Amino acid sequence: MASRVGVLTPFAYPSVRGNAVTVARIAAGLAERGVALRVWDLSVREESAIVTEVEAYRPALIHAFHAHRAGPLALTLARRMEIPLVVTFTGTDANHDLFIPERAAVVRRVLEGAARLTVFHDSIGERVASALPDLRARLVVVPQSVGPSAAEPFDLQARWSLPPGVVSFVFPAGIRAVKNPLLPLGPLGRLIVHFPEIRLIYVGPVLDPELGEALLRRLSPLRWARHIGALPHAQMASLLSQADVVLNCSVSEGGMANSVLEALMAGRAVLASDIEGNRSLVDDGATGLLFRDEAEFELRVAQLVRDPDLRARLGRAGQSLVKRQYPLSREIDGYRDVYRALIPVPA
Repeated sequence: MASRVGVLTPFAYPSVRGNAVTVARIAAGLAERGVALRVWDLSVREESAIVTEVEAYRPALIHAFHAHRAGPLALTLARRMEIPLVVTFTGTDANHDLFIPERAAVVRRVLEGAARLTVFHDSIGERVASALPDLRARLVVVPQSVGPSAAEPFDLQARWSLPPGVVSFVFPAGIRAVKNPLLPLGPLGRLIVHFPEIRLIYVGPVLDPELGEALLRRLSPLRWARHIGALPHAQMASLLSQADVVLNCSVSEGGMANSVLEALMAGRAVLASDIEGNRSLVDDGATGLLFRDEAEFELRVAQLVRDPDLRARLGRAGQSLVKRQYPLSREIDGYRDVYRALIPVPA
């Protein structure tokens, strides 16, 4: 019988947060390859209940997604059950928690207790290894991918009736500081005078109530921008396919953003902040456009509004990149190989 894997994640389906999307895609892919696993969502279950259930499940390996949020409990379970621990960095754990004094000690203890550490891109691996060189030998890069296209349509016009001829910019992210949701409003507010066809659509849950209130206050008097709330992930492909440009304004990313991957796969032009996590997918001028500050954001938006051929060219190139270099099979094989080095799993 194949060995079982217990997966711990800060959020799981039906949450639409990035960790939940990533874990759902990987778990489904591994299950299709014959890997027996079960996912525990730390946001909906008490730790004591999770401990009881994991011990009853008797996994041969624990896999934690997010070193700070899921890592400590995963380490406790792995040590108690004397089984290997795999930790996947998903973003804020590598970019922030590892370097925040009040969290760093906990994160480092988790990392030192893990048999393998996986990252989505070399840049995140280098960030971790520069802080903790002794962990370099345990780091494995497993790039993200895009799951099978969901068939569930989203009726954008029913949510916000847009006139013909608009150029729509979609901001798909939970509203929290690391995603920098207020950044587009100033530049687009200046451009709307010259390009009245611009529309800005925020889609995603409000994860930071104070920032969410600030965003809604800023949006309230604007006729050209709106927050349409959160969507089931199954409808995101449909929404992205209706956009002209997809925005990513993040301060940091975990090597690859699901929203950018999905936008590229949908053949949409992407305008993203010039950070390591976005540069892993967006080659400026080839598979998308990058910006370093508000002035450059404004310039890039003007280019995209004026030039539909540019939008189309970037969309085609981005889609080709994802299909060619980041197929789902590569991601699933990567995790299966990580497991295989530690426990028996199906070939």
